[in-house]
Amino acid sequence: MDGDISGHGGSSGAGSATRSSQRTAPPHWEARARWSVKHSPAFLKLVDEAKSRVREVSVDETRRKLQSGKAKVIDVREESEWAAGHVRGAEHLGKGVIERDIETRVPDKNAEIILYCGGGFRSALSADSLQKMGYRNVTSMAGGWRAWQEAGGPTDSAG
Repeated sequence: MDGDISGHGGSSGAGSATRSSQRTAPPHWEARARWSVKHSPAFLKLVDEAKSRVREVSVDETRRKLQSGKAKVIDVREESEWAAGHVRGAEHLGKGVIERDIETRVPDKNAEIILYCGGGFRSALSADSLQKMGYRNVTSMAGGWRAWQEAGGPTDSAG
């Protein structure tokens, strides 16, 4: 599970990769403690680097784009997480297979794609990978599933 629920995390891109060792931990690292998720420093560094290259969008922006049909929203969480509950109107394409299956599901590399996960870590990593594959309009929803629920976004479950 991801631990990022704060909506922070380098979405501006500038300067994120050049953090000083004297600087305090990013807010999204601290937020993870509330969810009892323990991530290794190497994983958190990898996420921070990805977030420096990936644009994040808010829950409100995601909701607007989903309702208008302007963006495809993809849940990259595990199947069991998807089955327990997900964003209404989203599609499931887990992080473990997204690079393999994305070109079949979304062949247009200019299509607007918003990825989300539990808290914004896995979706940032996945968005970074899709950008490397040539997708030009892929973002990560800040705060992920937990932020969506906290904002009262419409949900469905597979069971």
